[in-house]
Amino acid sequence: MKLKAPARKPDIRAGARRPGQRNAIPGPSVWLAAPALAVFGAFAVLPLIGVVALSFTTWDGLGSPTWTGPSNWTRMLSDDRVLNSLWLTLRFVVVTWLVQTPVSLLLGVFMAGRQRYRAIYSVAFFVPILLSSAAIAIAFKAFFDPNFGLGHALDIAALNQDWLGSPNLALGVVVFVIAWQFVPFHSLLYQGGARQIPASLYEAAMLDGAGRIRQFFSITLPQLRYTIITSSTLIVVGTLTYFDLIFVLTGGGPGYATRILPLDMYLTGFKGWDMGGASVIGVILVSLGLAVSLLLNKASGATRMESQMEGV
Repeated sequence: MKLKAPARKPDIRAGARRPGQRNAIPGPSVWLAAPALAVFGAFAVLPLIGVVALSFTTWDGLGSPTWTGPSNWTRMLSDDRVLNSLWLTLRFVVVTWLVQTPVSLLLGVFMAGRQRYRAIYSVAFFVPILLSSAAIAIAFKAFFDPNFGLGHALDIAALNQDWLGSPNLALGVVVFVIAWQFVPFHSLLYQGGARQIPASLYEAAMLDGAGRIRQFFSITLPQLRYTIITSSTLIVVGTLTYFDLIFVLTGGGPGYATRILPLDMYLTGFKGWDMGGASVIGVILVSLGLAVSLLLNKASGATRMESQMEGV
C-alpha cells in the first residue's frame, strides 16, 4: 500500500510570501501622497518652470516680457559681480557647515544626557529659534557698531572694531550670527538622534573599559550618521537661501563682501529692474542646491538607508 503524502497546509502567518510573490513590503497607498504632490507641483514645480522661461526674456517687472533667447545667460555668466557672488556663496556654504555641524553635534549629544540642569539649559539655549531673523540682525548690528556697540561699551580694543564695515570681517560676522540662530535647531536634531541610541551599547563599552571619548567616536558618531546627513543637507540648502538676515545686517556690503547669490538675485531683480538676469541667478541657485544635495546623499550612502526601527 502506497502512503499518500499529507497535503501541505497553507501558511497563513502574517507577512508570509506566496509562491511566485515578490519580496514587496506592503505600505501605504501611493494615493496618500497625491495631496502633497499636488501642492508641491502648484507651488514649486510650476513657479520653477516660470522662472526658467523668464530667464530667456527681458523684463523690468512692468509690461510684457520680451523673448531674447540665451542673451541673459551669456551676460550674467560673464559678469564679474555674479561670478564673485557664486564664489562667495560656495565659501559661505562650506564655512557655515564647518562651524555649525561640530558645535551642534556636541551640544546635541550633551543635551541628550541626564544632567539635572539640562532642561533649564535647553530651554534657555533654544530662545534664538523663537526670534525672527530681522530682529536678530538688528540686535547684532547694534552690538557690532564701533561707536556704541559692545566693544565700545566694554572698552576692549580687540572687540572695538568696525566689524560690519570691514570687507575682511563682515562675512565672518554673518557666519557667526547665522550659527548663533540655527545651531539650537540642529542641536535639537542631534539630541533626538542621540536619545535613540540603545543604552546597552554604552554599558557594553564601559564593561570593555572604553572611556567617554572612545564611546563617542565608536558608538555615538556612527549611530548618528543618518542624523548628520539630514542636518548637513538642511544646513547646505538653508545656506543657499539665506536672505533676510544678511539683507538687514549688511545689505550685501561693504562693497560686494557679503553679497551672496540670494541677495544678488533680489538686488538684481527688484533694485536693478532686471527680472531676466535675476531669473538666471535663481535657476543657478536651484541647480546648485539640487546638485549639492544629491552629491551629499550619494557620498554619504543615504541611497542605501534602511530603517533602524524593528519591523519597519
